[in-house]
Amino acid sequence: MIRLGLRLTLSGGREAAVRLMLIAAAVALGAGLLLVTLAGVNGVNAQNGRYAWLQSAGTSQSSTAIWWNLTKDDFDGQTIGRLDLAPASADPVLPPGITHLPAPGEYYASPALAALLRTTPADQLADRFPGHLAGTIGNAALPAPNTLLVLVGRTVAQVSHEPGAVKVSSIDTTTPSSCPSAAACYLRIGINANGMDLIFSVVGLALLFPVLIFIATATRLSAARREQRYAAMRLIGATSRQVSVVAAIEASVAAITGTVAAFGLFFVLRPPLATIPWTGAPFFTSDLSLSPADIALVALGVPIASAIAALLALRRVRISPLGVTRKVTPKPPRAVRMIPLLLGVVELGLVPHLVFLRGDTGRQIDVFVPGFVLVMAGLMIAGPWLTLVGSQLMARRTSRPAALIAARRLADNPKAGFRSISGLILALFVTSVAVCAITTINVHRTVASSTLAAVTVTGEYGVQPPVSADLVADVTAVPGVTGVAVARFDQAQHKLIRIGEFQSPVSLMSCAQLDRTPALGRCLAGAQVAYIPQGGLAFGLRHAQWQTTWQAAPFSAAALAKFPSDGLFVATDGTAAAIERVQTVLDRAYPDAGGWPTIAAYETSGTLPAEWQQLANVVILASIPIAGCTLAASVAGGLTDRKRAFSLLRLTGAPLRMLQGVVALEGAVPLILVAALSIAAGFGATDLFLHAQMDYGLSSPGLGYVAIVLAALVLALAIIAATFPLLARITGPETARNELEVARLRNRQIRTAC
Repeated sequence: MIRLGLRLTLSGGREAAVRLMLIAAAVALGAGLLLVTLAGVNGVNAQNGRYAWLQSAGTSQSSTAIWWNLTKDDFDGQTIGRLDLAPASADPVLPPGITHLPAPGEYYASPALAALLRTTPADQLADRFPGHLAGTIGNAALPAPNTLLVLVGRTVAQVSHEPGAVKVSSIDTTTPSSCPSAAACYLRIGINANGMDLIFSVVGLALLFPVLIFIATATRLSAARREQRYAAMRLIGATSRQVSVVAAIEASVAAITGTVAAFGLFFVLRPPLATIPWTGAPFFTSDLSLSPADIALVALGVPIASAIAALLALRRVRISPLGVTRKVTPKPPRAVRMIPLLLGVVELGLVPHLVFLRGDTGRQIDVFVPGFVLVMAGLMIAGPWLTLVGSQLMARRTSRPAALIAARRLADNPKAGFRSISGLILALFVTSVAVCAITTINVHRTVASSTLAAVTVTGEYGVQPPVSADLVADVTAVPGVTGVAVARFDQAQHKLIRIGEFQSPVSLMSCAQLDRTPALGRCLAGAQVAYIPQGGLAFGLRHAQWQTTWQAAPFSAAALAKFPSDGLFVATDGTAAAIERVQTVLDRAYPDAGGWPTIAAYETSGTLPAEWQQLANVVILASIPIAGCTLAASVAGGLTDRKRAFSLLRLTGAPLRMLQGVVALEGAVPLILVAALSIAAGFGATDLFLHAQMDYGLSSPGLGYVAIVLAALVLALAIIAATFPLLARITGPETARNELEVARLRNRQIRTAC
């Protein structure tokens, strides 16, 4: 039977060859996307592995110790990691990527930073680092090709007195789940160990579902034709076991061919895929690797799954050799299919309010992932019932032949009608969740200005020297600076000021300086000094809350000068050159303070890392094309399976235009109806998630989302319309004659068997 199965697969004429190529191509695309997904997860792990050394903490050993102080800086919206180094022993441990420590007055830069240093004026970047560029850092120390990192050589006296400096005697190789320092958190590239679990969940829910649906759809191509062939084999004496072997071989040959092509496609496309910033940063090509388990999963899993799908499709043939011809209308789906979807909504709406989730990735996975799984599974389960409802509504409100035929066909088998558009329904749900969540978070974190640089220099922590008159003069002299404001604090004051849901100790600021820095707010009329939140960025800059009128303080402008400085705020004209020059001046004054972000830069380093937004973009851009391929394979396969029925309709006088209308309505009606439910479910699930996790109300996703949805629907309708030439070809007179002849032969075989 194995030889017969191979012969039927490879020598079955033109139709068999075309079917084999179509299934193999579809499986190649689906399996290739599966390989890319697995390699992407491995790439994130590889990035984390090369990032781990930056989070090395202090130890008690001293024989190989090195003084180490990690801080951050900002340039043009990009984070620069700065590591000040000094030997604390005769044989200090070396960070990866270098062969010896930079001497005082030298620094090493990553290739991306070295390129910036060559093309940027020195007063905007290079003057921040003392000394000269002595070499570049190797890839072993860089999480990504575009990482901006500098290793600065300092003396022991300089580094040991820097706040946050530690002695390090061993280099970490495992990324911790939490950051050992604020700078390490800011410098984060990739996703931490706990977040990796969330990555698996996001990818599994948002990308693997459509991929697996696509592979399953591909293996069902020409399913009806193959059922008829297997039934004929049963009629001439083949056993159920023998037919199963032939079916498994036929499905496996196409799946194996497609899987081999998928591996070839993956390795050809791996270099350009590595340049995509999946996590906010691109990968090295070697990062996108496959483990032996990944290779075995795809190489064995896809053919095995295809064989199982083929065997499941033979359930009618197993019952009886006449099972294919004795077709009856299946029981219609009922409204109870909506229950899983409703349970998912209830889970997302109730459980998060009963369990504290914020900052606990494990609990977030335990609560939100089951809820989203239920919603997505509920859409798939409820889809056939909604398709039935749509067909009934169409039948009641139309008298046109095409609509009536389409309604009858959908009502007879709503599961098949929904199956073709199921991938696109999932893609629309995923897109709705991703776009709505990102849009809402960005709206709630909108900032008033991106032209302000700020730094807390002393305050309650006392970590920096006070703001000197010379520093104020240097900053004021920078071209593009429009105002400088110095915050001061009264050690005798214990007053609190409310900022949104927070309360903060207060600082004092001159109203004359506030007038020149309007992004900070304004004073009451007649006031000379105002209370503002102490700590600056920690409370005041979020959600545009600086745009307010501050309470007057009972001090005169002259008396304000006696209070110690607490922070420095600089307003600019918004040009990149002015902002970078200000940061360079502040870097020279406070080399270990960790950069002076604008309000916008501070906000973008908050609760929505760039890597999550980029991951959402990748999922959206991948899921919709996958769904389109699923729809194309399903519609084309459905036309082939119904070739006889359409041919007979053409033979009895039905015009081609009417048949095209039938095909279009069979796809468009369930698509539009279930898509509306999918989008609504996406909005509802996102709203429940945001309320539970962040206390945010859902914001309108905007015109970009509308454009994505319309493009997806237009793509689906265009795919359906693209099958019209195939419909015209398979329903021609010659095809009708062939189908009638095949029907006569089959009936003769059945009568003989009876």
